[in-house]
Amino acid sequence: MPEKQIIQTAGAPAAIGPYSQAVRWNGLVFVSGQIPLDPATGQIVEGGIEEQTARVLENLKAVLEAAGARLDTVLKTTIFLKDLGDFAKVNEIYGRYFPVNPPARATVEAARLPRDVRVEIEAIAYVA
Repeated sequence: MPEKQIIQTAGAPAAIGPYSQAVRWNGLVFVSGQIPLDPATGQIVEGGIEEQTARVLENLKAVLEAAGARLDTVLKTTIFLKDLGDFAKVNEIYGRYFPVNPPARATVEAARLPRDVRVEIEAIAYVA
């Protein structure tokens, strides 16, 4: 049985609890939920939902790359939103990162997200 590999990169915010940024196993990468923290400062990015979504996707991209995957190898994402009223704006930014053959996706409104951010995204990808 293949061993799981813990993925860690300085290109995304460090885990702030007992979890890994991602786990790679048997050609799959499971990326923990990314929130809009600037990896250099550890602070929430300035701006609204558009800026937060872009930062989340950049963090997701950095973790995927550290695991040997890419955005175009993402199979499934789950988006957690503080307010589903932000869906259209998030969808617009998300579409820029997944312009063709986008992954399967679920979007959920959550009562509260870590550090009271507006968006969190997790992903499952394969290593190409």
